[in-house]
Amino acid sequence: MDAKPAVVLLSGGLDSATCLAIARDTGYACHCLSVDYGQRHAAELNAANRVAAALGARSHRTIHLDMGQFGGSALTDTAIAVPTDGVQPGIPVTYVPARNTIMLALALGWAEVLGAQDIFVGVNAVDYSGYPDCRPAFIQAFEQMANLATKAGVEGHTLRVHAPLINLSKAAIIRRGLALGVDYALTVSCYQANAAGHACGVCDACRLRREGFAAARQADPTEYQNGLI
Repeated sequence: MDAKPAVVLLSGGLDSATCLAIARDTGYACHCLSVDYGQRHAAELNAANRVAAALGARSHRTIHLDMGQFGGSALTDTAIAVPTDGVQPGIPVTYVPARNTIMLALALGWAEVLGAQDIFVGVNAVDYSGYPDCRPAFIQAFEQMANLATKAGVEGHTLRVHAPLINLSKAAIIRRGLALGVDYALTVSCYQANAAGHACGVCDACRLRREGFAAARQADPTEYQNGLI
């Protein structure tokens, strides 16, 4: 029989690539969804295309949704600087209001059309930058809402939101991905990568990524700007 379909949110970063590899390894036919939400650069969307192809996604779609019209985040408003002084306590200015809620809602809509009962998202609550929508309580609440708010849910076709990375360290995520054949050179995690996808090396995402490779004792394939190593 054909594999069960699942929708996988794919940003083009390290975590979502690993999440896709896990979903595929679990036996799902993966339909990847990326969102062009008005972020500073298109490099991560280009990376998502590469990752989806490399990991054998059944299909891949990109939704265009300009959350930059609202601003309120360093990732969508160029008037707000991306922090480069290291990860600080609290919710940083790189938090995009309601981003994961919106992305999961889009994934939920596509899942219903596909007849998929499973959604995968690469959120992580261990090595993360303080985002409230990366916590287990949020994922649990969204799953409950999904089963209350959809035709599939009320007709007994239980919908599940899988967050397989949520309790893993960045090093553990990297080791898991490498074991599943993820080529992290294809991914882009930087908040302000240049047009070629080269990372700045100093934003929170770059710091967490670099520290993860070091802790995993694996070579970091990231290409950095300005000769940074």
